[in-house]
Amino acid sequence: MSDDKRLKKMRLVGWRELVDLPELGLTGIPAKIDTGARTSSLHAEVIEDFERDGERFVRFAVDWGGVRHECEAIHVDVRGVTSSNGETQNRYVIKTPLKIGTLSFRAEISLADRSDMQFPMLVGRSSLRRRFVVDSGHSWLQKDPGQDPMKGKHP
Repeated sequence: MSDDKRLKKMRLVGWRELVDLPELGLTGIPAKIDTGARTSSLHAEVIEDFERDGERFVRFAVDWGGVRHECEAIHVDVRGVTSSNGETQNRYVIKTPLKIGTLSFRAEISLADRSDMQFPMLVGRSSLRRRFVVDSGHSWLQKDPGQDPMKGKHP
């Protein structure tokens, strides 16, 4: 397939988009689209990791829209992730469906303290690859017309 045809099949996203994590019950999350980051990241407080039926899980809390949501997900790994300030942190990595616009796919997402960041979620290039092209001059290109981009704004 030529590069032109491949590009036409890909969806256009802006530098920030509203995303959903449906299995976690989280919708309309303002996310920064970051091609400089490999792995996507979600602001969360890890509560515990545990085993159920032979599988590793992690329980974590997400403060969203003034409400604390406790979530559980399959714990894929603990990885050393280098943050934007150059520090390496060990983070839990989960795999869960991520929805951007009408496209839903499974994504690996690290759980991190993003309380000092403007966006509670960052979508990295592993999630974008072969699915999206980024237009850095626009925002909210994939939002539903009735969705308010500032709903549940991260503190």
